[in-house]
Amino acid sequence: MRLLIVGGLQGQIGLATKIAMDKGAKVTHAADIEQALASLRGGVGADLVFCDVGLDIGSLVRGLSAERICTPVVACGIGTDTRRAVDAIRAGAKEYLPLPADPELIAAVLAAVADESHQLVYEDEAMGAVLSLADQIAGSEASILITGESGTGKEVLARYVHRKSARADKPFISVNCAAIPENLLESELFGHEKGAFTGAIARRIGKFEEANGGTLLLDEISEMDARLQAKLLRAIQEREIDRVGGTKPVKVDIRIVATSNRDLADAVRHGTFREDLLYRLNVVNLRLPALRERPKDIRALSHHFARKYAEANGVAYRPISSQTERLLLSYNWKGNVRELENTIHRAVLLATGPEIGPEAIRLPDGTQVGAAPAIVAQNASVQSAVVSATAVTRSLVGRTVSDVERDLILDTLDHCLGNRTHAANILGISIRTLRNKLKEYSDAGLSIPGHGEQRIAG
Repeated sequence: MRLLIVGGLQGQIGLATKIAMDKGAKVTHAADIEQALASLRGGVGADLVFCDVGLDIGSLVRGLSAERICTPVVACGIGTDTRRAVDAIRAGAKEYLPLPADPELIAAVLAAVADESHQLVYEDEAMGAVLSLADQIAGSEASILITGESGTGKEVLARYVHRKSARADKPFISVNCAAIPENLLESELFGHEKGAFTGAIARRIGKFEEANGGTLLLDEISEMDARLQAKLLRAIQEREIDRVGGTKPVKVDIRIVATSNRDLADAVRHGTFREDLLYRLNVVNLRLPALRERPKDIRALSHHFARKYAEANGVAYRPISSQTERLLLSYNWKGNVRELENTIHRAVLLATGPEIGPEAIRLPDGTQVGAAPAIVAQNASVQSAVVSATAVTRSLVGRTVSDVERDLILDTLDHCLGNRTHAANILGISIRTLRNKLKEYSDAGLSIPGHGEQRIAG
């Protein structure tokens, strides 16, 4: 855990720093927001920022956003000034921490950011075999490719390998290659010099330099553009990178871990992924089995999440009934651990009896998991459905494929309230392909919904 403390906090900074360090945090200090942003640009790195509530929290949050630094901010202030606390939260702070510092409260905040979402829980032999291999190769310097379906816990496994490696006391830096637009990913990875492009107001250290000495996780590597793949290959081979706009290479010492939920060998055959880069990344492959392939983990994780979310929501812990366990074991879990976690979180809130019963296990739309599908009793209803489907198909005759594709993409995005990732998953295309299509439609003057929005018909 890397903690950056910003501001003086009227003498309480020393105590807060000592408590955080006692809890295992590596603490750095910046006197003001400008110095804090300069420090983060310079590659110091932070997993969490404590900022004096007397400073301009909004300015710090906007600065982090402009630099694409996704680090949560906690406002800290002497006593319980309600107005200042509310203003800080409205400005973008995640929490307000009253001072003098309470050791248990600081420990809770650090734990929430550090390990809460990275805990590795398992009982199944299939998962045990993967971890046994991970233990065997963790101490090496070999690049690792972690594969598996979405939601199986690839980043959790990557962090496990890092903790078991000789680099455990060095940074673990994660970059989601699918979440960052193509034109920004190069700068995010390799950094840039001042004036390298419009908006580059100062030198920015990239993730390669920030991870120096430690581990760099390239999440969803399959989404990386082919041109950038070539630069990544050189960085891995030569152990040096070139900042955007830079004039000389910069040496780096990192271990690469990459993840993918797609078949990279198939991507190589289709020409979207470099074969030589795959060889460099895939020195050792750790394949995470789908949750349905490790039933004992369904049981172990369900009980873990039931306790976790009962505590997080301040409700009484209810054990999972044996009937509910059987229901959970019979379900397919296409979203794997992530879907199971959300389902159990929902069940903790919906359960009313002494145990979590089957009636509390529901899908996001409220449908009960395992409920029998409605049976159409009347032949007339079936015939009507067939006629309707035929009418829809015939309505497409005479339209171009590109027009049908456009309407399908926009209607799906509308259905997902502008969430690009969800829409891409439903459509079965990559997030990059979706972005390119949306840019094409936007350039043609069509309305494209933003996140949380629905399309305005035009």
